[in-house]
Amino acid sequence: MLYSTGQNREITYIPHERDYNLWRGRLSEDEYRAIIDELNNRIDSDEVHTSSWIPGSDWTDTVFQPIYEKACNYDERLSGKCFGLFLWVVMMNRPEFWAFGRYEKDGIPIEGLTYFRVQP
Repeated sequence: MLYSTGQNREITYIPHERDYNLWRGRLSEDEYRAIIDELNNRIDSDEVHTSSWIPGSDWTDTVFQPIYEKACNYDERLSGKCFGLFLWVVMMNRPEFWAFGRYEKDGIPIEGLTYFRVQP
């Protein structure tokens, strides 16, 4: 469950839903399910996750490769946005409460969202 700490409520919408649907539609059901399963497996392992750090910089031979090649037509920038939206949907569908924010590391803004588990 994705939770807005600032608004004290559950988030149930997908931002940029039109883009999400376009990218999602370019993947087979098996490709999409593999991505979602991998994200859930990784999220199970910890209580803090930063979206831009999860997939790593080389998606070759990973479940994330179809995002780059098929969903986003080899566009690196769009692939990152697509990945972020897929992760957003995963976080919305988790049974635990997850909040998010934008943070810095060593004074430099982190590109992706950081999700962290919270108690409501």
